[in-house]
Amino acid sequence: MSEPDDDYNLNHFADAEHDFISSFADEFETSDFGYRDPVSDVNPEVRSPKSDANSRKPEPRLSDGLTYLKGVGSARAELLVKLGIRRVADLLFYFPRDYVDVADLRKPEDLVEGQLQSVLGVVDSLERKQTSRGVVLAMGMVCDGGGYIRAFWFNQMYHAEQMKSGRRLLMTGKPKWDNFRNAWVFMHPKLTYLADGEAVGSIADRSIGVALEPMQPIYPLTEGLQQHHLRKIVRNALPIYSPVLDEVFPESFLVQNKLPPIADAVRKIHFPETSDEANAARRRFIFQELFILQVALAIRKLQRQTALKAPAIELSPKIDTRIRKLFPFALTESQEHVIREITGDLRQPIPMNRLLQGDVGSGKTVVAVYAMLLAVAHDYQAVFMAPTEVLARQHLRTLELMLEHSRVKIAPLFGGQKPVERTKVLQDIASGEAKVIVGTQAIIASEIDFHQLGLVVIDEQHKFGVRQRAKLKTGTGFDPHYLVMTATPIPRSVTMTLFGDLDVSIMRGLPPGRRKISTYLAEPKQREQWWDFVRKKLRDGRQAFVVVPLVEESEQFDARSIRETHDSLAVGPLNGFTLAMLHGRMSNDEKAKVMYDFRTGETQVLVATSVIEVGVDVPNATLMTIENGERFGLAQLHQLRGRIGRGNHPAFCTVFSDAAHKAQYEDALTRLKAFVESTDGFKLAEVDFELRGPGELFGTQQHGFPPFHIADLARDREVLLEARPVAMDMVRNDPGLVLAQHAKIRKQVLTRYGKVLELGDVG
Repeated sequence: MSEPDDDYNLNHFADAEHDFISSFADEFETSDFGYRDPVSDVNPEVRSPKSDANSRKPEPRLSDGLTYLKGVGSARAELLVKLGIRRVADLLFYFPRDYVDVADLRKPEDLVEGQLQSVLGVVDSLERKQTSRGVVLAMGMVCDGGGYIRAFWFNQMYHAEQMKSGRRLLMTGKPKWDNFRNAWVFMHPKLTYLADGEAVGSIADRSIGVALEPMQPIYPLTEGLQQHHLRKIVRNALPIYSPVLDEVFPESFLVQNKLPPIADAVRKIHFPETSDEANAARRRFIFQELFILQVALAIRKLQRQTALKAPAIELSPKIDTRIRKLFPFALTESQEHVIREITGDLRQPIPMNRLLQGDVGSGKTVVAVYAMLLAVAHDYQAVFMAPTEVLARQHLRTLELMLEHSRVKIAPLFGGQKPVERTKVLQDIASGEAKVIVGTQAIIASEIDFHQLGLVVIDEQHKFGVRQRAKLKTGTGFDPHYLVMTATPIPRSVTMTLFGDLDVSIMRGLPPGRRKISTYLAEPKQREQWWDFVRKKLRDGRQAFVVVPLVEESEQFDARSIRETHDSLAVGPLNGFTLAMLHGRMSNDEKAKVMYDFRTGETQVLVATSVIEVGVDVPNATLMTIENGERFGLAQLHQLRGRIGRGNHPAFCTVFSDAAHKAQYEDALTRLKAFVESTDGFKLAEVDFELRGPGELFGTQQHGFPPFHIADLARDREVLLEARPVAMDMVRNDPGLVLAQHAKIRKQVLTRYGKVLELGDVG
């Protein structure tokens, strides 16, 4: 299936494009959320309270230094700088990470068991006690107005670092009456530390003191800075500086998308009255971040469609028949569907930019070969680029087998080639004799004179940066078509961000002959049983992978090194079988030799690191042992498992892990259980995404995107789904964002994404 096409008004955009690009150089940097200073942004240290010569109080500016604020001296300003807060604007957009609901403040005699309530008092005693469950921290508190409360924490000793006798605090939790102690007890309550003399009251009962906000913000801190310090600073700044904030969105836009104005949102994200207010304020900024990115991606796609020209490559019945004769098998329904989408793109005079997602072994390479042969049939050249030489050479072998009876010349281009060989390859490319060029990033790292480049295929796209897609130039007056592929299924929310400027095709299901892989999570005591099974299969003629996470022992990890694993297996459970090692620190020639021996069956067991994650295709390999499974991500485990089960024999994968016995590996255990229970890569990708987020999975900074300030793709997928169509509509109706009401949105798009997405210099 594919994402629906975005129906842009191309002619409308062409009229606005010149103004959009030419003004790029005039843009100046603003906040992620679009505040605008009444004057140009200056170094906050230049303008300090002491530097104003006249006695009139200066107008507040968001670029003001922190010493303008009440409660901030030079020492505290230095602490704030450690948090990235250098000026007032930074402070306003330094959002809380959580809140403590203290709306229901009570005296001890008014507490109700099991309800969320707060009590106010001072620390009276603090004790630590070692138990069979760990360390217990017990605190006694004398409450305002009389009464005594006890609180307990298990294995949370960090509380002891801040607690001391006489320390004033607000404790929030669900109390329980303890008959043994004849007192109220709080288990794992939240603590709000108060300044000496700082009073607090409830909405209903002001007799205890001056009312504090019912939702207390919790900020990330640095050593030497307390929550009450930062709350007071923000509290003092908001009434003075929130009115200076400049709204990016038109009023009608705010109403239509149910967003509060920026000044109101900033106030309520820091000090909301209710959780609903906090959520509404937070949604405003999440929506804005995701919306601005979606607008940028839509503009990038539209600019490419209007500014770039590609060769129109038609598919005729005659060419289709010739290509299919080279495949000794029938294509799957999913492959046929994707080929129709790709050939539909190739016949257009604008560059194809399509992302092909396919689970491990779904047959993506065949689709790519079809597209390349279609380009070659029209006398264009095609590039097949992979992130590693192991994978690139695997593709090279596949192409050589498929095309051994054709007249298509294939040229390998790798980083470590001898000068004479490389010179000959470059000559063949320049003359047009070489029609298919296969290699690694060496292709984009060099200036290559292509004869007539028509198509670029990039495998494992998530391992390349976002700006590397457009590095290849033809020098012939047109741009090539692009097909980018990945065997790592990508959650939809990530697809709409990192790859939001691409059309998307998805391949599900496996080609005929591929078998489901039986997967097990084993404990150390089951090793002997597993190796008995492996030996039996090896004697039957099968081959095996053993995967380890590290090349050498590390002080940080207790994972087995590859050499230790290889040697212990060779003299132990796999004694008498031929073993070899493969890892990333070997030379290219060494890797090639090891892989050749394994492919031909001379080596029976390959002990390897995750260098085999993609590209290794040995149909006779049916066994995989993964050591220290907790060290691998779920998507990576799925990729590794995809190296087996490629032939006609049943395949078996077993993961050994200590995760079940160590509390710190709780997430890893969840990951491993999901891995064992499912072979659906798209389902596993969503689980991994929920557990680890997009940064770990796809390296958003590697792609060049600035990090999100508040949005989280795993948590905020619903907001993304709301923001995307709104962004598409805006670009469709105002392609250059030249309307006056969109000027501030346009400025923010260019400031944040203009460079990384090359919005001012497409191509």
